[in-house]
Amino acid sequence: MSHMREGLRPGGRSARVQMAIHKAVNELIAQIGSEAITVPMIASQAGVTPTTIYRRWGDLSTLLADVSLQSWQPETPPPDKGSLKADLYHWFEEFLDEMSSGPGRQVLKDVLASQQKDQAARCCGFTLQQVQHILQRAKERGDRSIPTVDDILDGVIGGLIYRITFLQEPPSVDHLYRTIDRVISMAKSDQEQS
Repeated sequence: MSHMREGLRPGGRSARVQMAIHKAVNELIAQIGSEAITVPMIASQAGVTPTTIYRRWGDLSTLLADVSLQSWQPETPPPDKGSLKADLYHWFEEFLDEMSSGPGRQVLKDVLASQQKDQAARCCGFTLQQVQHILQRAKERGDRSIPTVDDILDGVIGGLIYRITFLQEPPSVDHLYRTIDRVISMAKSDQEQS
């Protein structure tokens, strides 16, 4: 993040301040909603000055995106369901539920509203790490017809996020499965031709 200072220690005062500010944001969101929050309110709740927030995040939208992304970061790798298709079905069904929920839509809204474009890249990065893990596991397992990360990004994730964010109409699980099947089938066709 360009507004966040580089080289801060992972612990110490900086970490405590960040935790206090993130906690204050989450508490205020629960109390009054994100649209009503101001930097002075957050600063007061966290016991810091507004300057501290502006110095570290630059603006309110970047702070809200940072807090949203903190909750977005996966804590564990995707579960192994035994095959590439089963892994993708399971992971994307959870992803669909999460992203089409109120909190998931708020994460997308916060990330898109941020003045720092690297927030969207971080968001995408978390998702792609999980997909890469699934694809790597499939390779190690000896699965065939493995799509690329770009195939999954373009063929599944892009359409899903577009539907949720802009159409406000998440796809059905059946539609999601058909989309995954199509991407796997295309990978199989590409592999047979090469």
